[in-house]
Amino acid sequence: MNTIEKIAKILTDNDLKIATTESCTGGLLSSRFTDVSGSSAFVHLNFVTYSNEAKHKILGVRNETLENYGAVSEECSFEMAKGLFDATDADICISTTGIAGPTGGSEEKPVGLMYSTIYTQNKSLTFQTLLHPEIPRVTMKEMFVESVLEKLYKFLKEHGY
Repeated sequence: MNTIEKIAKILTDNDLKIATTESCTGGLLSSRFTDVSGSSAFVHLNFVTYSNEAKHKILGVRNETLENYGAVSEECSFEMAKGLFDATDADICISTTGIAGPTGGSEEKPVGLMYSTIYTQNKSLTFQTLLHPEIPRVTMKEMFVESVLEKLYKFLKEHGY
């Protein structure tokens, strides 16, 4: 059983609903969940909130956060996931925001940087993934998603699921 199948089993066995809000992964995380047969039992809602406007209007990310920290930041990732949680009745909400390249990025925020947050009623985890900037964009998005799935599986196991 691969990681996504293990996660799907945990979600189904515990009657948990999951929701995603993605920026840099552009819906790929959502697609991975819905690749699982029977995913309608646990997939609640998925957004691709690529623009800052969408992050603000749909998820309630504060303009101050976007101005002071940028869309690619721990703060924005957290507010994306919390905003999704507050707007839905999902049990687990996940956000992704980053720079998949090949253009964009800076010395402070290079291509290959992603932040993701796993948010639940009682616990949250925001983490960073940093990949080599020369990795092709599509491969980088796939690697970002794999890092989220690995963290989610570990998060679920550590919290008794």
